[in-house]
Amino acid sequence: MRLFIYALGACQERINNMTTAFFSHDDCAMHNMGAEHPESPERLSRIISYIEDTGLDQELDWVRPDEATRDQLQMVHPEKYLHQLDLMQPTKGRVFTDPDTALMPDTLRAARLAAGANIEAVDMVLSGQVTNAFICARPPGHHAERAKSMGFCFYNNIALAAMRALTFHHLERVAIIDFDVHQGNGTVDIVQGDERILMCSSFQHPFYPHSHVYRLPENIVNVPVPGGCQGPEYRKLVEAGWLKRLEEFKPQLILISAGFDGHRLDPMAEMNLETDDYLWLTQMLTGVAREYANDRIVSTLEGGYHLRALAESVGVHVGELVRAGR
Repeated sequence: MRLFIYALGACQERINNMTTAFFSHDDCAMHNMGAEHPESPERLSRIISYIEDTGLDQELDWVRPDEATRDQLQMVHPEKYLHQLDLMQPTKGRVFTDPDTALMPDTLRAARLAAGANIEAVDMVLSGQVTNAFICARPPGHHAERAKSMGFCFYNNIALAAMRALTFHHLERVAIIDFDVHQGNGTVDIVQGDERILMCSSFQHPFYPHSHVYRLPENIVNVPVPGGCQGPEYRKLVEAGWLKRLEEFKPQLILISAGFDGHRLDPMAEMNLETDDYLWLTQMLTGVAREYANDRIVSTLEGGYHLRALAESVGVHVGELVRAGR
């Protein structure tokens, strides 16, 4: 009995020391736009397998999220748009909302889970239950504009996270960092001009979605990056473009649109980043969070389509969140 009590106490201490939440849900795999589509359910399964194979899963607080409610989705998206998606979702087959983006019978269930995970992660971080969080869910969100789905995205997960932090938790300053290789046009569409939010992004240019690059409000910091860019040049551009603005802004929470499709192996772009570059990015951002945001970070999966490169890059990203949260 004494040994059992000791073991239980040790287990409880280990749980209490878990300061990085990992959000995932099996039903996010039910959204499947076809075997030929790069935004596939295998993206999540490969990440989770890698996390388990490396033992990193033992360092995480695994959370199964609930769906975002209608009221929560309306923090960002008008009811007319939400109703339009409801009407378009088929009972069988696929309905395309743009040439790259399809609704399936279970798509909006998956999208609400991804959105709900972002909202729940903000709640857990800002209530002190965990220090930081990573959302391993799909479909992604940063191309979804206020009233338009595109680029594999339906609800803008990171914008929902920001609005939750600002309106429900009453933060005054939230930073959004987007390092996906494709510019987060949807997030810009939603948060531009909102002085409570500083959005810093890097992306290949010129490249999809070919919008929201120049002549933007002061709260949007864009770092366009040429195709073929390698790690050393990328790091210089990002540090010069972001770091001073983040230090001046002093964010109380950092939200990350974590796209790993700038990796040299990724088939969807032409940049040449390595896994170590994503480690460097994460270390820079955890440093800013430590200085100004009490280590509070919520990171959500966006792009990344070479399965091995994606899993390894997410692995170093999440591993660094774990180290920063201890």
